Amino acid sequence: MKFYTVLPKSLKPFYESELNSYQFEYQSGNLSNAWNHLERAHIIGQKYPYAHTYVHWKMLQFGIKIKSGKEVIGQIPRLIFGGVKSFVGKIPVGNPGGANVPPLKPFPINKEIQDIFINAGIQV
Repeated sequence: MKFYTVLPKSLKPFYESELNSYQFEYQSGNLSNAWNHLERAHIIGQKYPYAHTYVHWKMLQFGIKIKSGKEVIGQIPRLIFGGVKSFVGKIPVGNPGGANVPPLKPFPINKEIQDIFINAGIQV
């Protein structure tokens, strides 16, 4: 069994770029775009427990900020169990991480994010 821990250095700039874009869009009041960047950061970092858990923390905060009970309630189990699932390599690849999708359902990864993994030398 392969244990995953830290986001690889080759992937980190892409993950951080999504989080920075999230922050910019959020502060600019572009909440839909902000959320999209959180979902992208989730897909990029979901294989790595710290990155995965951090995105769920940001999603929980987002849900609180927009007063979405569904998102807040949906993020709590994801926040608790997401990192554990990452650690043991049992993630639903491509899942965007929001409460609007089933937590264990894999999704296709769009070409742009596939290219990120390819450029980072990461096998999905």
